[in-house]
Amino acid sequence: MEIIAFDSHKRYTLCSVENEQGEIIEETRIEHERGALRAHLERFTPGSPVAVETIGNWYGIVDQIEEAGMKPLLARARKAKLMMGNTNKTDRLDVRGLNRLQKNGTLPTVWMPSQGLRDKRDLFRTRMYLVSQRTGLKNRVHAALARHGVVVDASDMFGKRGREELVKGVEYLPEHTRFATEIQLGEIGALENVIDGLEERMRDVFE
Repeated sequence: MEIIAFDSHKRYTLCSVENEQGEIIEETRIEHERGALRAHLERFTPGSPVAVETIGNWYGIVDQIEEAGMKPLLARARKAKLMMGNTNKTDRLDVRGLNRLQKNGTLPTVWMPSQGLRDKRDLFRTRMYLVSQRTGLKNRVHAALARHGVVVDASDMFGKRGREELVKGVEYLPEHTRFATEIQLGEIGALENVIDGLEERMRDVFE
């Protein structure tokens, strides 16, 4: 079994491989071409641990580690760097430091969801983002009405009954504000349709 560490960036990864005696077998820069990390790891013993830091593209990197039959270890990047104590930061020092932490059993790992769950979580993230957009648009409509003293007599102006009152209230707005508000109302309706479709998929996936 080998001990492997990745120092990954947007376009490349520096890979350091050591044997169980702590001798460096190789250190290689791997360009991020499709499947390149998996192909490189497949040269080593299946089940070997591979340390990788929590960076922006770690999902895709961990996918390839798992596909190569290796065991990914997701390290908390900031804490790992503090523990390594490298004042002069270089890729080479980072990967060697990660392997050193692995060998002495102090690598600060974090929980990592399975590949399937990592994929499913994007449904929740997308819904959160779309709901926040919808909320922002609703707030703009509220603000436009408030600026011009238009009161909509409904506890929820975006509910079924409130919508009817809202349409009437918008008619009292000045020409260009009314035009802009109607555009935003159209966007809210479109977002609600998308969110409904997303929630239906979520119900199916998590049934």
